[in-house]
Amino acid sequence: MSRFHHMLSKSSRPVITATIVRCGVGRSISRQNTREFRYDKFYAIRDGNSGELNLGEAIVEATSTHPIPVDVHYSFARAPHFQQTLEDAINDQINIEYNVSYIYHSMYAFFSRDNVALDGFAQHFKKESLEERSHAELLMDYQTKRGGKVSLQAIMPPQLEFEHAQKGCGLYALELALSLEKLNYDKLLELHKIADECGDAAACDFIEGELLKDQIDSVKENAEMVASLTRMGADGPHGGLATWHFDKMLKK
Repeated sequence: MSRFHHMLSKSSRPVITATIVRCGVGRSISRQNTREFRYDKFYAIRDGNSGELNLGEAIVEATSTHPIPVDVHYSFARAPHFQQTLEDAINDQINIEYNVSYIYHSMYAFFSRDNVALDGFAQHFKKESLEERSHAELLMDYQTKRGGKVSLQAIMPPQLEFEHAQKGCGLYALELALSLEKLNYDKLLELHKIADECGDAAACDFIEGELLKDQIDSVKENAEMVASLTRMGADGPHGGLATWHFDKMLKK
């Protein structure tokens, strides 16, 4: 075959023109051979002759698996793994964090009394109250981020008196705080279990990284404080001199 004939045969092949559409912007492409033409998985391709729009495989899968709500009363961000049971469990944990914060705030008020006058304990429990509140707000932010609806629940009235005939108020309050931190850890494990049952890896990662680690640290911190004050000999109706010294240590 002559060079001229070869060039003529090549140029006489039918040309297929199509438009690739992505995010509303199109660009024309040409192919010399129909066997070389493939539909792109991530693009919508509009046929240059008929104008028909052929959706790529990824677009078809995305729109069929995750249809966009047509009503603003429904979340646009919510994914299938974020199930109602997980949303309810997060709301329950928000309530737990607020209840613990409320108890710590009551402790702060108790130790601030003029006839108790243990400002170190007061400031410690005020800080703990704010920390638990920040955990509740962290969960609220995550709830709305995933397309859930925050549903705040009733908070139980906290205990007002923390005097103890055998241990004194300081050791009694610290032991109560340790029990609360351990209970909170148990509740976070239950929340993690629900997230795992829903197959929501992102929620599991959030609970592990943002909540469980800090909770373990809080349990350890409270356990050490209880151990220290116990070894110092805090006993009796007012906790003795050990409680007074421990209060000064908390103020540092």
